[in-house]
Amino acid sequence: MKITFVKKIKADGSPCKKCADVERRLIDNNQIDLIDEIVVADERDNDSAGMLLARAHKVEQAPFFLVDDGQKIIVYTVYFQLVKEVLKPRTLEKNLTP
Repeated sequence: MKITFVKKIKADGSPCKKCADVERRLIDNNQIDLIDEIVVADERDNDSAGMLLARAHKVEQAPFFLVDDGQKIIVYTVYFQLVKEVLKPRTLEKNLTP
């Protein structure tokens, strides 16, 4: 499973406050290590990696997460839903593995 976190840089060059909040939560909750890739959607560059992912997956808000299980990609736009459905089970799995 691969988890990609897409955060936004606003048109004025400042970081998205909600994105920074979610990133802080990931760090504070020791979940950042469960994220495989962090990609930036830079509003100043429509061809930035994050903007391309947003268009490809029809996402209009940031932050968002892409969870690729090898067969399909699920988009999460709500951090708490990602935690409940993906990160907590993955944390349990990681802790149970010797």
